[in-house]
Amino acid sequence: MGLWSKRSVRAGSTGTRLLFATDIHGSDACFRKFVNAHTVYRTPLLILGGDITGKMIVPILRERDGTYSCEYNDRHYTELDEAGKTELMTVIRRFGHYPLVGGEDEIVALADPGHRDAAFRRTVYASIEDWVTFAEERLRGTGVQLFMAPGNDDFLEIDSALQGSDVVTFAEGRCLPIGDVYEMITTGYSNPTPWNTDRELPEDKLRERLDSMFSQVKNPENLICVAHPPPYDSSLDSAPALDEEFGMQVEMGVGVVTAPVGSTAVRGFIEEAAPLLSLHGHVHEGGGAVEIGRTLCVNPGSAYTGGTLMSAIIELQDGAVKSHQFAAA
Repeated sequence: MGLWSKRSVRAGSTGTRLLFATDIHGSDACFRKFVNAHTVYRTPLLILGGDITGKMIVPILRERDGTYSCEYNDRHYTELDEAGKTELMTVIRRFGHYPLVGGEDEIVALADPGHRDAAFRRTVYASIEDWVTFAEERLRGTGVQLFMAPGNDDFLEIDSALQGSDVVTFAEGRCLPIGDVYEMITTGYSNPTPWNTDRELPEDKLRERLDSMFSQVKNPENLICVAHPPPYDSSLDSAPALDEEFGMQVEMGVGVVTAPVGSTAVRGFIEEAAPLLSLHGHVHEGGGAVEIGRTLCVNPGSAYTGGTLMSAIIELQDGAVKSHQFAAA
């Protein structure tokens, strides 16, 4: 478990202490670490930003002799028994993919795009329900608050799986109290991307969404803004520039060319509303913290493909950000 810090946390300090992570893209290992992190970092407030679901299902064929086979990560698994199948499923979930076990007819049917998409959505939805159950089992009675919101990559149907829990709070599009002092507004919607994902808005509509939540805020000076895309041209949004075929642009002597891909709406909102703290994700390579006016803007980055949870631990005290640090576990 690694830790790197700009300002260390003072021993014995009091106030609101939170842990923020984002872009875990279906990694079961990252989610379990996130839920359990409060015991390590003493954070009674857990916030999981957008892009919480993975991107693909992995078929596991149930052979007629009762064993299992699978092609995954350029490896061919054959003659797996029940224990071997379970171990493989754990590996697949660790890296944010979804195992789907079936007989030959069921696996062959996945070749149809419509059938495959429906199976994917059912599997993802069930995984979110499992995550909520896991969080409830671990956190009920501890006093720890857990807030979750989807991101632009997450299809709309998962929202209902995040609602109705007495432990997990669905945060999307809401202004929520955080203790007696702070308030939080949250959205996982992003500015347009080349991939035309489920939750994208033109910049003017994204700004309207932020402003609508802001109109409910009672004390803007103590506001936490969770906006999935980072503010434009803030260094938190620096990503590889893409060509017309979505390949990375490379220049001789420079290497991979980067460009800002964040949101002008989010940037404008931060400059004008001046929240105390803004929390972002979306750009996995954009880990870090910058100040825009009085606002500390944080993107912990993402390394979910290796099962590593990147997070930010932030302490608020007396209406100020007293400290922030970044952790990798």
